[in-house]
Formats: sequence, structure tokens, C-alpha cells
Amino acid sequence: MTISSTKKESILVVDDTPATLEVLQRNLKSKGYVVFTVLGVAEAIEILETTMIDLVITDFKMPKVSGLDLVRHVRDNFKNTEVMMITGYATVKGAVNAIKTGAEEYLTKPFTDEELFSAVNRVLNKLHMRRTVQIQTDKKPSSTYNMIGESKVMLRIFDAIAKAASTSATVLLLGESGTGKELVARAIHYNSPRASAPFIAINCGGIPENLIESELFGYVKGAFTGASTSRAGFFQTADGGTIFLDEISETSPSMQVKLLRVLQDKEICMVGSSRTQKVNVRIIAATNKDLNNLVANGVFREDLFFRINVIAITLPPLRERGDDILLFIQHFATQFANEHDRPIPRFSEKALQVIRNYNWPGNVRELENVIQRFVVMTDNEFIEVSDLPSLMRFSALRSTGFDRTLAEVEAEYIRNVLASVKGNKTKAAEILGIDRKTLREKLKKQELNSL
Repeated sequence: MTISSTKKESILVVDDTPATLEVLQRNLKSKGYVVFTVLGVAEAIEILETTMIDLVITDFKMPKVSGLDLVRHVRDNFKNTEVMMITGYATVKGAVNAIKTGAEEYLTKPFTDEELFSAVNRVLNKLHMRRTVQIQTDKKPSSTYNMIGESKVMLRIFDAIAKAASTSATVLLLGESGTGKELVARAIHYNSPRASAPFIAINCGGIPENLIESELFGYVKGAFTGASTSRAGFFQTADGGTIFLDEISETSPSMQVKLLRVLQDKEICMVGSSRTQKVNVRIIAATNKDLNNLVANGVFREDLFFRINVIAITLPPLRERGDDILLFIQHFATQFANEHDRPIPRFSEKALQVIRNYNWPGNVRELENVIQRFVVMTDNEFIEVSDLPSLMRFSALRSTGFDRTLAEVEAEYIRNVLASVKGNKTKAAEILGIDRKTLREKLKKQELNSL
């Protein structure tokens, strides 16, 4: 298998010698790779935290923090990134340490272009193979676009993803925090004609106001104190691909004007430059706030809102997704048990009832954290209500009064019975004393009432 240069894999090169960075960048770009270069480990970690990097090529000996420490950091924190080490101080011990720490390849300077390309190709082939195996292993019957969900609200989301992926229109993702907006953005990108180009996710609220313009659009040498070289921004890096602007509501009025220009004219201007340059980037924006309300209050520009609101997809909160919650419990319990080499926990009927009826203000992210806590901190394999967080138990007490309708009580009981037999409708119907057809009709009615 040979890696195609048209896939534009992202490579981060780390070396404290500018000349080496320049040569490696030029050679790797000639093969179609997207190349980032930095002079030290600290800068490398910053890029790894904000950008999807397929391969890190790092020098062995560098001031302050060594390349070996960077290899270890990548292995511990970025499971889908490979590492390759280069050095001008070749020793057997150094090579052994590099491989033991997690570097897939070890090249000694000076090396030929062919040696470099062959090593890079081998490492990326291993990465792609591992990703393919991982996807096939993790895939479940209820998984679509690598997202879990069988409820009708999620089936509509999957349909919206397919339609959005078939176009290049700007997409606005709405929904509470933790509902999976970035997952949807990635699904749209990787199922679109732009799938082979970069997908770059940016948290607009996480970048200081005085840095966001240079981060997004880049800067030229001398643009400000410390700008010793020109540097491309996220929009140039994502050229041909997709930019995901998470929490776009957090951008300032001045940045909103600049984003409006990108959407209108498809061009950007680097900080410190008077020249504009064209970019071919699809924008997917997201927010957990009511943009209509922000527009009405003059906090968000109305013209920018119209530009990003071409295709709007509203993600449902977890509390509106019905038995998807039970699917998530199974998925996360299995995942974290395998990760921590612990037995997969089982949940009592009452514990599942409380979890199922909890409001989940943090949505899927909150549920994931709760299940991980069960796996790591609970000694018993069987989870009872007493093991649940106190806030969740208190919420359950408030919801068991005599203010519910007969239909609500019946729906809850049916859900609990289904949970107790792990979703087996035949067994559930037997316990309930009804036939499968009647059970299906009741479930259908419950699902419609929850939409």
C-alpha cells in the first residue's frame, strides 16, 4: 500500500535549527503534505493541542526539552498521531530509547530525500492501517457517522448531515454544550468532497482577543513585536478543507466584520499585510447560545448571522433522546473498562431508571464523565442507586412524586423493563403481559410524544 500525496496528511516538524526546518518543509511540501514547523517542544505542543497532526518529526537533542520527551508526550496524549525521530548524534542507545519511548522510525543525519520519504511513507501507512482497524473494531450496529443514536431525533440529524455533506454551503450547528456539535462538524467534513483536505477545529472563546486575528489569518514578518518570521493562519492551513468555528458567538464585533469578509469575498488579509489572498475554505460554525437574541441585543452582527445560517442543524439535548442514553451507558462502560483493565460494570434497574430520567445539563459529555467515574472509582461491579452522584439521587427523589400522569408512569415502567432485559422486546412483552405488536405501538407512541 502506498500513501497518496493528494491526501494532504499533516506533518509537524520540530528542530532547533532553522535551516533543517526549511529543507524538511520544502521537501515534504513537494510531496503534497501539509507541513508545520516549530523550533521547540513547547511550540509543538501548542500546535498539537489545536490542530490534527498525523505525524510528528522531531529532532533528538534540543535545548530545554528533548525530542524524547516530546515523543513520550505524543504517545501519552495523542493516540492518532505517529512520531518519527531524526538526530545528528546517532548512538545505539539513543535509537533504542527512541523506539522504546514510541518513535516509529529513527533517521540519522545526514539522510537522503529518498530515505526521508520512505520513512515518512512507512510511518503513515502504519497510522492509516491502525485507524482502519480501530474504526472497524469500534463500529457498532447503532453507530452512524461514528455517532451513537437510534432515536428518531438522531435519525433526522443523520439525514441532515448527509444533505449538508453533499453541498459546500455554510453550516450553523446549534445546541447545548456537550451535545456533540464538533462530532457533527467532522461527520459533515469527512463525508463531503473535501474529506481529503484538512479539518481544523477552533474554539473562538479559547483564543485571547489580541491573538485571534493572527491565529486565524496569519501574520507577516515584522507585523508586531516578536513576529520574526511570517506565519500562516488556520484559514491558509485549511485551504481546500473545512474550518470549524466553535462558539462563534464569543467573537468580538471587529472579528465578526473580518469573518463576514471571508464569507463574502472568500479572501483574507494577514496581520501586517495590505494584500489579500484567496482561500477556498468551508465554514461550519457552532454555538450554544441563542444567536437571534444576541442579534436583537446588538451583540452579534445580523449580516454575519445570515451568512452562517445557510444550513442550520439543531442538536437535541440528551434528555430528549430517549433510550439513546442506555446505548451510551453500554458504550462508555465498555470503553472505559477496557481502557482501565477493569470489569464492565452492570447497573441495577433502579440505577438505570435514575440515569434515564436525569436531566443531564451537561449532556453526553456529562454522561461520559459519570460512567468513567463509575468504572474507575466504584469497587462493586454492580452499580446501585446509592453509587450515583448525590445530585442525581436528589433529582430522582423530586421526580417520583404523585404529579405524573398514568401515561408517564406506564412509559417509565416499560423503559425499566426493557432495560432489565437489555432491550429484548420479546422478553419485555412477556413480562408486561402484552404481545410484541402492542409493545411496538406503545414504544412508537412514547417516542413520538418525546419529540
